[in-house]
Amino acid sequence: MYQTKSHPMKALRDCAVAVLFGAATLSLPAPVQALSLFDQQKYAAFVADANTGEVLYSRRADMQRFPASITKVMTLYMVFEQLAAGTLKLDDRVVMSRFAAGQRPSKLGLKAGESLTVDQAIRSLATKSANDVSVALAEHIAGSSEEFARRMTLRAKQLGMSNSYFVNPNGLPDSRQVTTARDIFILSQATIRSFPQYYSYYQQQQFVFGNQVLPNHNHLLRTMPGVDGIKTGFTNAAGFTLAASAVRDGRRLIAVVLGGPSRVARDSNVESLLSAGFAVLSARDRGQTVQVADLLAEPGDLNDETLRQLVEQGSGDPPPRRR
Repeated sequence: MYQTKSHPMKALRDCAVAVLFGAATLSLPAPVQALSLFDQQKYAAFVADANTGEVLYSRRADMQRFPASITKVMTLYMVFEQLAAGTLKLDDRVVMSRFAAGQRPSKLGLKAGESLTVDQAIRSLATKSANDVSVALAEHIAGSSEEFARRMTLRAKQLGMSNSYFVNPNGLPDSRQVTTARDIFILSQATIRSFPQYYSYYQQQQFVFGNQVLPNHNHLLRTMPGVDGIKTGFTNAAGFTLAASAVRDGRRLIAVVLGGPSRVARDSNVESLLSAGFAVLSARDRGQTVQVADLLAEPGDLNDETLRQLVEQGSGDPPPRRR
């Protein structure tokens, strides 16, 4: 649990939380001996209403960060545009080039010359976060990964993502590839608004490909009611990233956390931010004025030791520990 802090809004906070969750308090990460989450240099967060764009919480939201595999939300936005325009079909075959097949994990593992459908490719990105398939899709649409990334950057600017720049379609480490928590909100909001017919890809719990059963890296799909997307990511340079969207009482919020020190810390923080956001909206309905920050105590300490032990892979989950 978060450590309790004294605050003049405590009574209102407890009331708002109790109304929404009974006697339970917000589910927050447990403290250990290390840096506070807010003190992590890579950390940034943003929470806003998906329909109105109203900002409910912002912390370092315009500071550039490495996106890791959240990059694939931009990649899939480009794919969804092609599908909506009719220039790409779900049953089109995507062939793996030698370059695509050679990408680092996470990957689906197809060999050069093998292929899969666009539908399967999308599902592998949304669940497995497949770096190899991301490149194959990019090459299929734009002829090369580099040209696709150039189009990604251009489209991002058109969407209002003024602090984002892409050089690859999968989020594997490159110091030039940057974004912000606010920009990822803008992208997530645009995806939900423009492509409701394809957004359900982000809701799938798993993807079965051949004899592989690929669970979704977004654990909040299974642990937090109302969450129906969107995308996780991890590299050593980026930390643990997550853009999550949830619906409660007909309202949709989007929370973005970049630079988390561990998967558990990231997931717990996103869940807390979403819960606090919904508590704020509920309190407003009762005529009370409260902010997300009023409902969040300073996070407990979080250990970043895992970041020194993991290898970069652009995945939503870390690799197994070596024994």
